[in-house]
Amino acid sequence: MSVMAAKIGEMLLRGNIITPDQLRNALETQKKTKERIGAVLVKSGFIKEEELLSFLGRQFNVPVVDLSKYEINAEVVRLLPEDLVQKHMALPINRVGAKLIVAVADPSNMSIIDAIGFKTGYAVELVLASEKDITSAINRFFDQSLEFKDIISELDEDLEVVREEDLDTIDQESRVDDAPVVKLANFVLTDAIKRRASDIHIEPYEKEFRIRYRVDGVLFEVMRPPIKLRNALVSRLKIMSSLDIAERRLPQDGRIKLKLGKGREMDYRVSVLPTIFGEKTVLRLLDKSSLQLDMTKLGFEAEALKEFMDSIHRPYGMILVTGPTGSGKTTTLYSALADLNKTTDNISTAEDPVEYNFAGINQVQIKEEIGLTFAAALRSFLRQDPDIIMVGEIRDYETAEIAVKAALTGHLMLSTLHTNDAPSTVTRLLNMGIEPFLVSSSLNLILAQRLARRICAKCKEEAKILPKALLEAGMKPERIKHAQPCKGKGCDDCNGTGFRGRVAFYEVMPVKEDLKDLILRGGSAIDVKREAIRLGMKTLRQSGLSKVEEGVTTLEEVLRVTATD
Repeated sequence: MSVMAAKIGEMLLRGNIITPDQLRNALETQKKTKERIGAVLVKSGFIKEEELLSFLGRQFNVPVVDLSKYEINAEVVRLLPEDLVQKHMALPINRVGAKLIVAVADPSNMSIIDAIGFKTGYAVELVLASEKDITSAINRFFDQSLEFKDIISELDEDLEVVREEDLDTIDQESRVDDAPVVKLANFVLTDAIKRRASDIHIEPYEKEFRIRYRVDGVLFEVMRPPIKLRNALVSRLKIMSSLDIAERRLPQDGRIKLKLGKGREMDYRVSVLPTIFGEKTVLRLLDKSSLQLDMTKLGFEAEALKEFMDSIHRPYGMILVTGPTGSGKTTTLYSALADLNKTTDNISTAEDPVEYNFAGINQVQIKEEIGLTFAAALRSFLRQDPDIIMVGEIRDYETAEIAVKAALTGHLMLSTLHTNDAPSTVTRLLNMGIEPFLVSSSLNLILAQRLARRICAKCKEEAKILPKALLEAGMKPERIKHAQPCKGKGCDDCNGTGFRGRVAFYEVMPVKEDLKDLILRGGSAIDVKREAIRLGMKTLRQSGLSKVEEGVTTLEEVLRVTATD
């Protein structure tokens, strides 16, 4: 008899909830099934689940929650590995500041507080939930299919002899062709597509090996294969992407093309990076079929879209798209090029890397190691009778100078820059060494953008937000009464997160005459921003808040991806 089982059993006995015979029978059953005493008592019909929860909640002074009606935070759930959650039947369901709310089926197991606190670094507060609801939530949030478990069992049998450090190239090649390793690699590549992942992270650590997916901009863990497989799996992916499996000291980049059913193809951009415990591999999924090139569906508001369309249809000048990595800049540029792609125009692009290829557009892959830089490609474009030029990124003075001159000599020039907002892009160009008169003369428009998660359409419901919170976030008082904020309850369609897909926030700054004068006079980024707002520019925060008003995303998402104005 376990101490915990005896403790709960005796408490129920003392409370006249069960009889001595019922407890004896339950303990005998528990020895065979290894289930928790509460679950055995409920299954045996000796006590109702609601009665058991209510009694235990009173005895241990722990609140009872109904997980079937509770909005579980998917990101919080994955703070703990599945094996720890399963072992203790303890599921993190929410986080409030530095406090982690954990649902348990057995409140007598107080050691779990220390174990979870040590693992996560949070103060732990327990709530009580039924074992059935906790199991259901575990299955929902730690969805590892039978296929994966079958593959792992095969790997355990077949790869006991693998030694990570002692394999030579021939051994590695023969080992990575083993059916189980091939199956695991194929499973990871296809499972990421099913889960709508944009990136796969395969990460080795000292004593564990994990795989994470980025879905809608947020990373979450999906599996932890046996650590002995880390080299076999990475080597298999290297072979698929035509990389050197014998080279494990230097970073490598490659590409995998996968043919799926119904003529669909998926490209994976592969990056392998040596770390102290092995090679970390990141794969970016590039699905041309899901590339959204319709600008009306990207998240533009009517006025901002009109300004952007007017700018890209001018015969010359520069349009810059700014934002951090992964904010959708490439998609916006591709959307613009798709709209401009006509037989009457010669379009050339310099990209690093070329993510998607398009008929009718001349795309050049940058290779800095052989001298094919953005600046070198741009110089060559100018000798190719161009109409429209797109440069993946302006990184230095040389590229910026050629781009500005191209924009001033009758070419439409599109590019990206890494700045926090549209007004600070002007300052960045000036700091690069471009003269103010060249900046003001060449710029047509600057667009800054961010991506936020979109509320799942299947489980969308009204959210109650205090007007004060909206006001503090920057929403204008007259807009608050018309706002219809929503949230996602969490369903199978969105994997319990309440979000499915992403929406863009745009800050569109046309460089009009007043702004050109200000740039010529040497105005600061703050001066440029004030003037742009006076001329009607909506900031990134305002664009995000308008999406909250419409019920497209949540206030938390807007605060996460935008800074205060």
